Amino acid sequence: MGEGQYSPIVETERPTVYIWIGVPLDNIIRINDPFVKWFNGVLWLLKEEKYVSGGPKQKNVGEQSPKRSLRADAVRNEDAVLEAAKEVFTTVGVDAPVRDIAAKAGVGVGTLYRRFPKRSDLVAGVFRREVDGCAAQAEVLSTQHPPDVALTLWLRHYTDFLATKKGLAAALHSGDPAFNELPEYFRSRFEPALVSLLEASVAAGDIRGDVEAYDLLRGIGNLSVAKGDDGIAHTHRMLDLLVDGLRYGAGRSR
Repeated sequence: MGEGQYSPIVETERPTVYIWIGVPLDNIIRINDPFVKWFNGVLWLLKEEKYVSGGPKQKNVGEQSPKRSLRADAVRNEDAVLEAAKEVFTTVGVDAPVRDIAAKAGVGVGTLYRRFPKRSDLVAGVFRREVDGCAAQAEVLSTQHPPDVALTLWLRHYTDFLATKKGLAAALHSGDPAFNELPEYFRSRFEPALVSLLEASVAAGDIRGDVEAYDLLRGIGNLSVAKGDDGIAHTHRMLDLLVDGLRYGAGRSR
């Protein structure tokens, strides 16, 4: 190579990586200078630290930042608290001691209060979670069963949801501002779920096409107020009659 020409240092194992030096290669070969050795050593370290296969080093797939790990832990803790609260509310009531819920969830009382500062926040959180779970069943059932069967099964699922949430329902009517938006949330999740099931059943010719989803939701809500030892069984019988009524006039246009 001629005098004054510049040459790269090339990594032999990864020939796509280049670090350029403004020193003639012939001079580096001829000069046995400690500074040159030190300088080349620094460049090699920089190369190893900053470049892998011609680009910046990438974080290993399995590595997680502390912030991301913290968020994941927070989500798991919240889910555990809501699940524990649902079980405790069902057996004891919505006035159950917070420490019992925290203990069942396996978290500290402070952790629970950081996410749910007031009892009403916790009650609302449980209600939203249960509403979401019930609404999501509509899509699951529609992929597993014929339209009329999926509709019937979901209406029964919805009926059971109402029957087991009477304690929560009483709290929702307590006048606490934390619950003001929940009725609309209830409708915004359940109505689209039922609409999809009704439309599929109408298209299949299984039920009549002149029934509004919200009317049906409200009607089943009224059926679910039955009390006594056979309250839920009575509600199921009334639901079966209601579904039979939906089949009357099936196949007619709206």
